Amino acid sequence: MNRTNKSYLFAGGAIFFWSTVATAFKIALREFDFIQLIFYASAITLIILFLFLLFQKKTGLLFRQSQKDILRSMALGALNPLLYYLILFKAYSLLPAQMAQPLNMTWAIVLAILSVPLLGHKIGWISFVALFVSFIGVVFISSQGSVSGFENTNWQGVLLALSSSVIWALYWIFHVRDQRDQIVKLFLNFFFGTIYLIPVVWLFSTFKIEIGTSFYSVIYIGFFEAGITYILWLKALELSTNNAKTGTLVFIAPFISLIFIHFILKETIFVTTFIGLIFIVAGILLQQSDRYRNNLL
Repeated sequence: MNRTNKSYLFAGGAIFFWSTVATAFKIALREFDFIQLIFYASAITLIILFLFLLFQKKTGLLFRQSQKDILRSMALGALNPLLYYLILFKAYSLLPAQMAQPLNMTWAIVLAILSVPLLGHKIGWISFVALFVSFIGVVFISSQGSVSGFENTNWQGVLLALSSSVIWALYWIFHVRDQRDQIVKLFLNFFFGTIYLIPVVWLFSTFKIEIGTSFYSVIYIGFFEAGITYILWLKALELSTNNAKTGTLVFIAPFISLIFIHFILKETIFVTTFIGLIFIVAGILLQQSDRYRNNLL
């Protein structure tokens, strides 16, 4: 198997697992509240990342962090997993999976907007068109099948899902500027994030664990939301001869996700959800074409 095919193999694995996590979120939330979910999932992810560092013999890097590196990890851990997943999982607890998942995808558009004040980038008119196109997608998804569907939309959930995209965009901007080893960075982020979550659970939830389908879903999320799947994706990019082309493959995931949502969660997928998702992805791809054209990132 040549390098390109290996890249596609790893990318395909990552896309498959990311396609399943929205369904896993909803199953886990049947018996766990959103605070418990992020705490236990983060703890599992932390273990997975540590084992991977052991496998790669990189644990020594953890003790070579400067004070600045530690402070950076503490700040990033507050963004992800703490704030990002608390907001995202709360949105999932309020919305159907077919709404929460695509709304969260708008982070790519938010990233382009935030890169202007935070990174000094300039964006072209195409990016503004992309923003409008994605906004149309948000409207379609929020309609839940018809104009009358707006009356039943949980707007708090919609706002939270969109807000999670802002948190993720902020995290991504600061994360990519950090030149440390990718797995070391992610491990330290989850290390501090998990520590932050302990008092959150203590004050606003409980540490109870009920063994059942939801618990197994929590384990699955810990393994495949930010743990093994992230490693697969990094490997795909490492082997890829064209990261831009490989990167666009991730937009297949939300469409595959709708299949799992329909057949496992038994949600009726509205035509407007599919249309809205197409608009959101089209907006993201438009924005990316503008970014590459202007050599912004």
